[in-house]
Amino acid sequence: MKSYLAAAISMTSVPDLAKNLLQAEELIDLAIRQGAELITLPENFPFLGGEEEKISQAEAIATASEKFLKTIAQKYQITILGGGYPVPTTDGKVYNVASLIEPNGIEVARYEKVHLFDVNLPDGNTYQESNTVKAGTQLPSVYESQDYGNLGISVCYDVRFPELYRHLSNTGAEVLFIPAAFTAYTGKDHWQVLLKARAIENTCYIIAPAQTGNHYGRRQTHGHAMIVDPWGLILADTGDKPGVAIAEIDPIRLEQVRRQMPSLQHRVFVS
Repeated sequence: MKSYLAAAISMTSVPDLAKNLLQAEELIDLAIRQGAELITLPENFPFLGGEEEKISQAEAIATASEKFLKTIAQKYQITILGGGYPVPTTDGKVYNVASLIEPNGIEVARYEKVHLFDVNLPDGNTYQESNTVKAGTQLPSVYESQDYGNLGISVCYDVRFPELYRHLSNTGAEVLFIPAAFTAYTGKDHWQVLLKARAIENTCYIIAPAQTGNHYGRRQTHGHAMIVDPWGLILADTGDKPGVAIAEIDPIRLEQVRRQMPSLQHRVFVS
């Protein structure tokens, strides 16, 4: 693992595939011009619209998203995480898939979101992700990247389930991806706290691209794409606008924190 600049992108995706991919490439280009080598896109980066519309377009969204990620990786010679896009299943639903692509255009890791957001919020909004999304059944694996460290993938609502991240740290993760479309209501109280907690308890870097703003109807997201260091310090934050959070991922800093706070070595109850 070398020292490098990573980017967490904040987008306002809408129910328009072409418009979203154009926005994504513009932000990727901005990140590259600032020196980023590892770039991450948020959950729902290619499409954020009504559930019926998502299902009816799922095949086209999946095909376009996979082509986009591979083309961008090769064009700019970067490693890129597509933080979440729908991939049709055989039963009329979709998986919420996050995909990691290397500069040669080859997918090296894929994760199907396990924890689905079925919640009634006090602000009157109801979310039933399981109505259209099929839950993945496999824990994410850690991808051992030669340049960028050991990378663990998760998606959005997963951040509330620390056992998933303990699994990733147990299997060697050094950098954790948490792409999200966190609601505005929950994000204001929980987003930053949860990201910092996952960083501190696992002594890992967190790279968390995010959706922000108004998308359609009453759907509003919190924003604040962030990069957090293993001590829990926020290194970069996009705020509530589309943009790019860029920070250094430093193996020396990672080793320093793990030496000074060796909590992973002190665990008593290890499953």
